[in-house]
Amino acid sequence: MTDDRRGDVPAVRSFWEGLGLPGLYDVHVHFLPPNIQRAVYAVFDAAGPKIGREWPIRYRQSHEDRVALLRDLGVRRFPTLPYAHKPGVAAYLNDWARGFSADVPESLWSATFFPEPWVGAYVADLVGAGVEIFKVHLQVGEFHLDDPLLDQAWGVLEDSGTPVVVHAGSGPVASDFTGPESTARLLRRFPRLTLVLAHMGAPECAEFLALAETHERVHLDTTMVFTDFFPPYPADLVPRLVDLQDKVLLGSDFPTIPYPYAHQLDGLARLDLGDDWLRAVCWGNGVRLLGAPA
Repeated sequence: MTDDRRGDVPAVRSFWEGLGLPGLYDVHVHFLPPNIQRAVYAVFDAAGPKIGREWPIRYRQSHEDRVALLRDLGVRRFPTLPYAHKPGVAAYLNDWARGFSADVPESLWSATFFPEPWVGAYVADLVGAGVEIFKVHLQVGEFHLDDPLLDQAWGVLEDSGTPVVVHAGSGPVASDFTGPESTARLLRRFPRLTLVLAHMGAPECAEFLALAETHERVHLDTTMVFTDFFPPYPADLVPRLVDLQDKVLLGSDFPTIPYPYAHQLDGLARLDLGDDWLRAVCWGNGVRLLGAPA
């Protein structure tokens, strides 16, 4: 771990200590099997059509070093958020993520799923076994949330209340599968789903914000949105985040971010929505949705 990245620790700890928090609850962190992680890094390094810009990854350490850094930063609870990109991959990712969560006590047991004929069965098995959070990524997986193959899985997830982090917004690059439309269609059929809309739904921020306002169990995560790396969040939407204080969760996208971890926190503070709002976003909402750290 370089001294530069170790130097990120004091600013992050100062942030949450100043709020009187026991640490941070980050609902958007990735740990992947080494071969999949290398492939993801290669996509970002190429800055190709799915990325659309230079994206230097700051935290490219080993799994062990990244866990140690998160602990030093004071991130008390985090998922691994695997995401399947084609049929047949979810089982491999889910097995690996289950082992990771068994070895790392701060890690939420995470899983993913994909529209494939057997998806309903393995989602039901995972929920029954106690999985804590799922992740799906429409840009990468190239599917719509209301794909008929997913109907059984969504029914299980609606009944269980298990949170699903959904990357449905069109950032960083739009495709035929991104945008708010399939999320809205899904919620018309399964209105009690517990969804966490990644990146505040950027760039379709207004549409995804409205879904969180009108659906009791729909949440937003802050991942990368309030940073200099993303386009500015629409100023007219910021006051509405006050009423959504209990439905906004801290997300970082660690390790695949091009700036120090504290930069996201500084962006949240600059919104000037108050310390109670920051405490809810950075700790309380995660605890209520996913449980307190041991």
